[in-house]
Amino acid sequence: MSELMFYERVVALNDHAHSKLKVRPTTSFAYAAKTNSVPILASEFFDCAREYPIVFASGEAGLVPAVLLGLRESENLFVGADGKWDARYVPAFVRRYPFVPGKGPQGDLLVCIDETSPCFSTKEGEALFVDGKPSPQLDHAMKFLTEFHQGVTVTETLARRLNELGLLRQADSVAQLQDGSQFRLNGLSVVDEAKLRTLEPGVVQELFASGSLAVVYAHLMSLGNLGTLVDRLSRRGTGAKPAATR
Repeated sequence: MSELMFYERVVALNDHAHSKLKVRPTTSFAYAAKTNSVPILASEFFDCAREYPIVFASGEAGLVPAVLLGLRESENLFVGADGKWDARYVPAFVRRYPFVPGKGPQGDLLVCIDETSPCFSTKEGEALFVDGKPSPQLDHAMKFLTEFHQGVTVTETLARRLNELGLLRQADSVAQLQDGSQFRLNGLSVVDEAKLRTLEPGVVQELFASGSLAVVYAHLMSLGNLGTLVDRLSRRGTGAKPAATR
């Protein structure tokens, strides 16, 4: 799962090269219309569990939690033809666009942007720099990226601990589509509820105290949303290729 799945030309923001650059609010999620899953943070499980199936997928740092947004390749069932997002909660990974965190030579956090985004202009919008310094608009984006970056560290720790405890297993769910094709959760992992129930009391207390146990149950409940995705696909129609392997 790529960190830059819908970014086209990412560059580090520079107060000289981008001194006149302005940013406008995102009015369309068309940039995410061909993304059928995105990573999420541990802090998002409760909001995401109400809308999307949450699974664990292979990422750059190992297994990472992600939400399924579609059942076919290059199709997001939550983005309509008008570019609007059809759900109450939009994952932070999507909302951070057109900004994205990057790493500097010393491992420090860099603010990067997708230069191709229509959100940027030299004529309209809020300035990113004022007198060579970050504007309030850029300060807000930097704060969001910093919090997102911190959340990634917490999330990686959660996924690593679940894996260490042997709680993650290959998913075996199958969704039957209207055209007769099937969507299998190949390559994805879910929490093994049977193993969860056999954990030692001390480990259960550890997971409870850290808040991880509640997150795990939010994940398990979210798997019921797979049927909702099938319903969305039925309403949209068939014709594209099912995403049989992930």
